[in-house]
Amino acid sequence: MTRFSRRDFVTTATLAVPLLANPSLTSAQISDAVQGGDSEAERIAMDAYIYGYSLITTEVTRVQMTNVPASEGLRAPMGQFSNVKRYPPADFRGVSAPNADTLYSLAWLDVGTEPMVFSHPDMGDRFFLFPMYSLWMPVVESPGARTTGGRAASFLITGPGWSGQVPSGMKEIKSPTRYMLILGRTYADGTDADYAAVNALQEQYKLVPLSSFGKSFTFKAPPVDQNPGFSMTDKPQSVILSMSTEDYFTRMARLMGNVAPPPREDAPMLTRMARIGIVPGQPFNAAKLSPAERESLRDLPRRALAVIGASRSSLGTQVNGWTMTKGLGRYGTDYVKRALVAAFGWPANLEEDAVYPNTTVDSEGRVLNGAHKYTLTFAAGQTPPVDGFWSITMYEIDQGWWFVPNRLNKFTVSKRDNLKTNADGSTTLYFQRESPGPDKENNWLPAPAGDFIPMLRMYWPKSSSPSILNGSWAPPWIQRAG
Repeated sequence: MTRFSRRDFVTTATLAVPLLANPSLTSAQISDAVQGGDSEAERIAMDAYIYGYSLITTEVTRVQMTNVPASEGLRAPMGQFSNVKRYPPADFRGVSAPNADTLYSLAWLDVGTEPMVFSHPDMGDRFFLFPMYSLWMPVVESPGARTTGGRAASFLITGPGWSGQVPSGMKEIKSPTRYMLILGRTYADGTDADYAAVNALQEQYKLVPLSSFGKSFTFKAPPVDQNPGFSMTDKPQSVILSMSTEDYFTRMARLMGNVAPPPREDAPMLTRMARIGIVPGQPFNAAKLSPAERESLRDLPRRALAVIGASRSSLGTQVNGWTMTKGLGRYGTDYVKRALVAAFGWPANLEEDAVYPNTTVDSEGRVLNGAHKYTLTFAAGQTPPVDGFWSITMYEIDQGWWFVPNRLNKFTVSKRDNLKTNADGSTTLYFQRESPGPDKENNWLPAPAGDFIPMLRMYWPKSSSPSILNGSWAPPWIQRAG
């Protein structure tokens, strides 16, 4: 198995991290943040900081991922795919809540000069997904098995203000920002043979400028910026916290000028921000504020992050002990929600593509722990209702959510394990340290010695009842044996 370094994943540490996985901010931090800001200028500054948080997060991540001479890990120059070839090993500690269902294929595009053509081969009946994100972070379009089917396809991705002829047979995808991200996922069953099949598909994921489509094209990486202005290895959240508020607002205003023009619905916010000198395309000048207001900007990053973090509980609902987080990928003018996802779950799928419930407790509200044995039983015909596939991943908790090393090298349980059903048609899964017996190992998900968290991943959940999307289906309680 290929081993990934922390450098490979350091800027993508939230690609697979659930929104509610991070430790909560202390009540003192939250109280202090909410109470701060007496003047209107201070309140506008707080709102503006939260408004721009997804934009700055995505831009920092873009620069960190693309400021390289060649593809390495999940980094690649602008306009080139980087492909993950294998699932992470059991001892991987690079990104919390790693994925063992789909292999990533990631590319950043610059469509400011001319459109780009993205092509993928015939995918057959394999599940795949290519969500595309603007620099503000919402999903722009989501080509894949659910929306466009498995046939070979090409998409014309155009930038803001572009007008021209769309080649026959292509669908135009209009990016509202000059830069955008394609974050592809392709299903793999974890066997060497299937890895080889997926890797062959990944090699055929292509990006070419429109002017070169159908012609011989040789990719040339843009020059590496030797002085990008911030760390290339720190997590984006840390990079942003280290920025002065004036630097943050200046970067934000510059991006809004001609790289990421704000959508029309943001007009009231733009009017509000202009009152303290935050105007698209113009540098922010804190000297125009009063001394007290300038002083208040000094710790605005810390206070704003506390306010963002304080809203985390609003995204999750509890059903049968499972935390459900839905309604992501589209934010409208809910700037706090957008900032929250940027800070703790960047960049997030549409719920129509994937939903990831997780739980930490059994049916009696007791914390799940490997000292005990547990079962999860789906009634006959009540396994997770999906048009794609589902799996449950086991994570141990140790300053993050990590795979559980075990003799089977098994980190998930799903239909691909040829699950055995009970006499009444129900399906029982076993979460425990020791084998439940050779006849039940297909349904076994090995647990660690300490506390653990199972995560149910539902790809392409059904829209008709029963459905997790409308609440007519929910995962059942986990039961502790004895």
